[in-house]
Amino acid sequence: MSDIAAPPSAPLAGSASAHNALVYVRDSDSEGVIRQALSDLGVSDVTFKTGGVSAALADLSERSSPRLLIVDVSDLRDPTGPATELIGQCEPSTGVVLIGQSNDIRLYRALREIGAAEYFFKPLVSALVSRTCNAILKDERASALDSGQHAARAGKLILVVGARGGVGATTVAVRTAWRLSEHPPRPVVLVDLDLQFGDAALQLDASPGHALREALERAERVDDLFLERGIIHVSKRLDLLAALEPLDDKITFEEDALLSLLDTLRRRYRYVVVDLQPACAVTLPRVLHLPSVLILVSDAGLASAREVGRLRQMIGPNSPERATMHILNKSGAAGALPLQEFARGAGQTPDVIIPWSREIADAGNMGVKAKPDCAVLDRALGPVFARVAGEKVEPGRSLLSRLFG
Repeated sequence: MSDIAAPPSAPLAGSASAHNALVYVRDSDSEGVIRQALSDLGVSDVTFKTGGVSAALADLSERSSPRLLIVDVSDLRDPTGPATELIGQCEPSTGVVLIGQSNDIRLYRALREIGAAEYFFKPLVSALVSRTCNAILKDERASALDSGQHAARAGKLILVVGARGGVGATTVAVRTAWRLSEHPPRPVVLVDLDLQFGDAALQLDASPGHALREALERAERVDDLFLERGIIHVSKRLDLLAALEPLDDKITFEEDALLSLLDTLRRRYRYVVVDLQPACAVTLPRVLHLPSVLILVSDAGLASAREVGRLRQMIGPNSPERATMHILNKSGAAGALPLQEFARGAGQTPDVIIPWSREIADAGNMGVKAKPDCAVLDRALGPVFARVAGEKVEPGRSLLSRLFG
């Protein structure tokens, strides 16, 4: 099999794909059918490689995913797990087509359920391959996927809301975005909606820009080219939208503008993490009720207990599409309420407890690039990472054993 050389450098997270199509296949017959199908569609920007899921995962850890990704899973007895990891590593706009040996309707349904655009068993039929590839490359995936599966391929929204200022919400948002972009590598964008006092760029050792303000004040200008020019690239897989506007400017934006921006970002990134100050959050009721994981962060002070209760009342109960997690930060610090008293004031026990420690305080002050590893904080945030990534958290264990066991 032949390889068509890739460009000299791969785009960064969320950027335009390096190729329209990338194909990993193990046999010459399948390569011939796919090559002919793409040729008939006029697709010239394509690379063929010998291999399967492992080869694709290795390559995608160093580059952006293409619009069309075709991967051979015929070497796997049960490809569902590896395929889930592969699809999770791709940008939401990538259409993943899997090919294998098994003609099994249960396997087909399982692969479609995890977000595969299509599964074909060998020998491949050129007309079927061509039709699916054409739909993906023309961004007609809604016709190739049913509506539920199409929605599942959009990026996941994570809202981080501080109950009050100074409780550590930005540290949680930054650490969550960094972790999701690194383990395993996935395209993530962090949006800091505090346009005049935000610290996300500071914690990531990045320079804030003006694109976020312009995107919120002139929503009609936001497209892929605008984001490509205005986004801040923190790492290969982590991008940032953050500002530090003059203090004497009066900055306001409509909720519709933010909704439009989030919709655009969710089509480009696997995860969209939004850091929201409480005063801003309460003005965005529709945003707070989008399908999301909402992370409510507080310290253990009396005022925080009150605000957690009020915010929970505003947000409402969990639903199948939206879940709220409460992180109690700085537990045990001077002036902190005992857990039982805090729970009584807040109305319920927190989901995650982060103990106060000098190591965590230093991590927040130094930023994630200066201190990427903070074992105490990462261990405490384990249930958050699991929930956001869709992993199961064992329900039968106690709160403390879940955090530190």
